[in-house]
Amino acid sequence: MKQQTSIPPVAPMGGPHRCPAAAPADPTPCDGPPDAATLVDQHGREVAGCVHHCARLLPGLDGARVHPFVPAAQALDIYVRACELPPFAWEIGR
Repeated sequence: MKQQTSIPPVAPMGGPHRCPAAAPADPTPCDGPPDAATLVDQHGREVAGCVHHCARLLPGLDGARVHPFVPAAQALDIYVRACELPPFAWEIGR
């Protein structure tokens, strides 16, 4: 299964309902504020996003983690959601 090693370049927000962590191919809408959490990849690059899209992006990033300053409740929510998803879930319709 493919894994990314770094956060993809952030594309401009695709409208008022898409956060920077939303993959362009991911059709799901954001859930909450577009800067609710931040992911950090193994190279130290960061991307902010809603909890939903951070959780969907995390399984596909090798060595990534939630930024340590994200509130614990949001970080746990991201990790719990991410554990239930395969990498690039939108490619298989999840």
